[in-house]
Formats: sequence, structure tokens, C-alpha cells
Amino acid sequence: MEHDDRADAFGFGLLTHACNFYIVRHGESVANAQNRIQGRSDFPLNERGRQQATACGAWFAGKNVKAVLCSPLSRAMESAQILCAAASFPPPKPEELLLELETGRFSGLTLAEAKELHPEDHARFLYQSWEGVEDAERSHQLVLRAHKAWHALVYAALHCGGDVIALSHGGLIQWLVRTTFGASSWLPLVPTGNCCVYQLLVEPRGRQPDGRPAVMLQWKEMNYLPPLEHARAEPVF
Repeated sequence: MEHDDRADAFGFGLLTHACNFYIVRHGESVANAQNRIQGRSDFPLNERGRQQATACGAWFAGKNVKAVLCSPLSRAMESAQILCAAASFPPPKPEELLLELETGRFSGLTLAEAKELHPEDHARFLYQSWEGVEDAERSHQLVLRAHKAWHALVYAALHCGGDVIALSHGGLIQWLVRTTFGASSWLPLVPTGNCCVYQLLVEPRGRQPDGRPAVMLQWKEMNYLPPLEHARAEPVF
């Protein structure tokens, strides 16, 4: 049987230092508060989303983060800017690979509206997630994009010499997390609250007997929500 090495697949074997990769979702947006599907639509943060980003930045203060990459959509970019200011990190750099998935004909709709306007797609969505929506971004495209995004994050870690934050969206975060487990379909889903933190520790462990890099991967936090006084909106998925 051919050996399937996750570290080789994502480029983690290139790392020369132990690195924490923090995957963070943007703060609550105007659309989140309305339970509205966003996709690539550029809805801004609301005031609660800014408070969440500030709380997230306070949680990160003192950590060894040297690079912050973020989706160029405004809700992600503003979240990253607030987080970096609160934690005294360098300014975020936009990264197209961290864009939200394309949600097709559901974009801008609530799920109730999607059910009314596109009943067949909505019925499939309930058990296939976005693979059931005819013109949404396909799973195989998202797997490829997640792999490319991980390579970009490893490249950032190599050049900054410290830990890295990737600030993205609920849909793409699904794939950044799940592809490390070898998942290639939408289910099972992982939870992604606004300004949640996923933390992957990657530790180089020398060489395997065949000469390939040996790397230990450990998810240390999954959907951690930094403390916040105000209630959070429920994620759409």
C-alpha cells in the first residue's frame, strides 16, 4: 500500500521550527446577525463583530505570532486589522486563497428564502451541504484550494520564523481543518463560531527511515471562542 503522509501533502516537512498555525474566523457581520448566507458577498462587520475581534486580539496578546494572512473580503480584513492592533502584531496581508467559498444561488439569502426560491437545492443542502447547491464551489475545488492555502501558510512560517494566523471564513475553515484528516467531502462538518480559533501545532521530528521529514501534527484548539460578554449569532453552517 502506498504511504499517505499528511505532512508531505501540505509541505509541513519543510518547517525547521515548531510552529503554531492559528485558523481564525472573522467577527460577526451584518449578514451573520440576519442569518444570511454571504459567500463572496462583501457584507461588513457589525459592532458586535468588532468587539469579538478585539476580544480575540486580547487572547492572542503575548503569543509568538509573526505573520497574519487574511481573506481580502472586508469582514475578514477588518477583523484581522482589529485583532493585530489589539495584540500588537504586524499588519495583516491579504491572501486570495483564504476567500470564502462561492455559495452560488444561495448568496445573500437566508435559508428560509433559499428554501422558497430553490427548494430542490435546499433539500439537497440539508444532507450534502454545499455540494447539493448546483452552482456552489465544488468539494474537489475546495480540497485543492485548502492544500494551496496550507502551502502559503507554511511559506509564511518559513519566512517569518514564528507562528502564523490565517483569518478566513466558516466555509473555507471547514476545509483547512478537515483536509488535515484526509477528508474530501463536506460531511462531517466542524463548528465555526465568529472569531473562533483553531490551533494546529506542527513539530519537526527529524527524518523517517526512508529520509523523508518526520513531523508531528496536533490540533490543540478547535472552535475556541475567546471570552466575550455579548451573545453570539449562530453560524449558518
